[in-house]
Amino acid sequence: MKRKKTAPMTKAERIAAAIRGDAVDRVPYSLWSYLPMIDLDPAANAEHTYDFYKTYDVDILKTMNNGMYSVEDFGVTVDYSDIERGGVAKIISTPVHTPEDWLKVKPVSLHEGALAREQDYLKRLLKKTNGEVPVIFTVFSPLTTANKLCPHMMEHIASGHGEQVKAALTAITETTCALVQRVIELGADGIFFATQLSSYDLVKEDLYKEYGMPYDIAVLSASQGWCNVLHAHGKHIMFPLLRKYPVQIFNWHAFESLPGIHEAQVMTGKCIMAGLERMDITDGHKNEIEHQIYETLRETGGRHVILSPGCVIRYPLDPDMLSFVRKAKGEIETKLLGTNDW
Repeated sequence: MKRKKTAPMTKAERIAAAIRGDAVDRVPYSLWSYLPMIDLDPAANAEHTYDFYKTYDVDILKTMNNGMYSVEDFGVTVDYSDIERGGVAKIISTPVHTPEDWLKVKPVSLHEGALAREQDYLKRLLKKTNGEVPVIFTVFSPLTTANKLCPHMMEHIASGHGEQVKAALTAITETTCALVQRVIELGADGIFFATQLSSYDLVKEDLYKEYGMPYDIAVLSASQGWCNVLHAHGKHIMFPLLRKYPVQIFNWHAFESLPGIHEAQVMTGKCIMAGLERMDITDGHKNEIEHQIYETLRETGGRHVILSPGCVIRYPLDPDMLSFVRKAKGEIETKLLGTNDW
């Protein structure tokens, strides 16, 4: 499996080659996590994200946005106190409770509130990176945002109030499309499109085809970025649907959920961004991480792949483990593929 070494590449060249399936000087990789509470301050968030990038030398930089930013401007309040302990953010209050409340959801402005804050963060981060590394901006699918707005959404659809939910989805999609267009104009290289309900464990496929896909495609079509990523969250993802989405890069919880690495490459025809189980990083499982890197590189031959977790790395973060990923990749890659040392 040894292959001829290639000339050194910039990070953008490396990612572009991976997307095309061409040879790379070394296999690109990425890591990302939360920055709880810091992510509510654009200046601090940009500083810490940039420090993360410089420390771990990732090849593609995902913005570490506040995970609830997409619902804040629709009137939601959130408790973030559990994140630092490895938990998740919790909705404290929301304006959507009854089916009729969905009709009150209207498009929101990009020029104030959380959406303005996240754009400010992006602008600061882009100024710091100055083209050194491709930056992708995190965007949530409309159905994901709607589900965060109201925990009773599925009940409302099941009880015959789907049209009210669709009215809100249309407003959310309009806002999300406008945001996507704006972040690309600001200089983001693409979006990291997170869909959290496209799982057979959560909804039926026909329901997702009606309430998820059309709005997903609208948002993805609004992005003119050259490295858009689809993040299929969770287990038992709707792979037959998602693999056809118009993106350049496919990210999912590989090794935690099907499809397999090679299967995903073949069936999507896209660059895959996966290969590491995030909880093995959090839990310090070095043998498992090395095995996952080996298998990912063996199955792909180091092409059409960006080595990464399947999702955000949970707290508590261990700097030693984050550094270990990069070192292990370099060693395994050199021995298995014969590509350039780090």
